[in-house]
Amino acid sequence: MSSQDAPDWDFKERDTYILRELSEDPQLSSRELARILEADYDIDVSHVTVSESIRGMREAGVFREAIVPHEEYFIFGMFEFKLNPEHFADHYREAIDTIRHSPNTLFMFVSDGEYQWKSIMMFPDRFSESKWIHDFYKDHGQAVHNIRNSVVHNMLKFRTDPEMFETLRKGQD
Repeated sequence: MSSQDAPDWDFKERDTYILRELSEDPQLSSRELARILEADYDIDVSHVTVSESIRGMREAGVFREAIVPHEEYFIFGMFEFKLNPEHFADHYREAIDTIRHSPNTLFMFVSDGEYQWKSIMMFPDRFSESKWIHDFYKDHGQAVHNIRNSVVHNMLKFRTDPEMFETLRKGQD
């Protein structure tokens, strides 16, 4: 499945509750989840069914799993790339692949506006961040006019709230 394909998943009520509970505590076992489903939501299923549901959602791409280190171990920055239309067609593929496949990239997205590629990146120190920017300009400067980077200070929230999963079943009941 490519990153542009939407997952093909028919949400059962239990699936949204499983996602809610896992977002609250990603370490819950399928046995613990089965107990929570019964106690809190009056849904009686085996831990095997819960495990199969999680595996199915994972394989369908319903959610992605990432290991995100505590912000004390790395510095984070938001990078915004202003594209150079003059040389873009000839050089964009290598540039975008460099960003997407960099071990420093936590996530990347495309947006509208003047700076169309954006990424959240992480580095062990400011020198490494500066070197990455220097090397990127050296290798791919013809594809971008400018890189605007902002230091991310004091990460205040990095999680999905369980309530967001309620919207997945809206209109299906």
